[in-house]
Amino acid sequence: MNPKFETNRLMLRLFELSDAKMVQTLAGTEEVARTTLSIPHPYPDGAAEAWIERILQAAQKGEIFSFAMVKKEDELLIGCMSLRVSKTDNEAELAYWVGHPFWGQGFATEAAQIVVEFGFEGLQLNRIYAAAMTKNPASYKVMSKVGMKFKDTLPKHILKSGIYEDIVFYDLHKSDYIKVG
Repeated sequence: MNPKFETNRLMLRLFELSDAKMVQTLAGTEEVARTTLSIPHPYPDGAAEAWIERILQAAQKGEIFSFAMVKKEDELLIGCMSLRVSKTDNEAELAYWVGHPFWGQGFATEAAQIVVEFGFEGLQLNRIYAAAMTKNPASYKVMSKVGMKFKDTLPKHILKSGIYEDIVFYDLHKSDYIKVG
């Protein structure tokens, strides 16, 4: 399966090894790493290539669909929008990051809408959920804008850079999903 999508401003496609340098550059900034659950800073050499190989194999198995968010106007990679699928539970975790120069421009919401649609309509998932650190309100605003509902706050749930961070969880069930646009 090699899904591709188009929104008003973006192309979403699976990552390619040629994206590795830009992934390292964008995801490796302190601003992006500070606001995500699992991106390291500094981003080690070779890690982007290894990550891309892993997620491409996972996409072939239907386990993870990590889409490169590429601006249509200049074909510039600006971020990642992923679904991590649990076939056992027929659900997926929505996870994403956007390069710092592209924050606040609505790209994550635009990409999340089409990926949530893919999850419910293409993969026939029952539920999609997402988590974010409470110190990253922009991330959970995206969740809300695509129809997800707040579920819970878990205090000191993850250890990130030596600090225990609070996490918020949002989710959306297929029965409550309303296609946008």
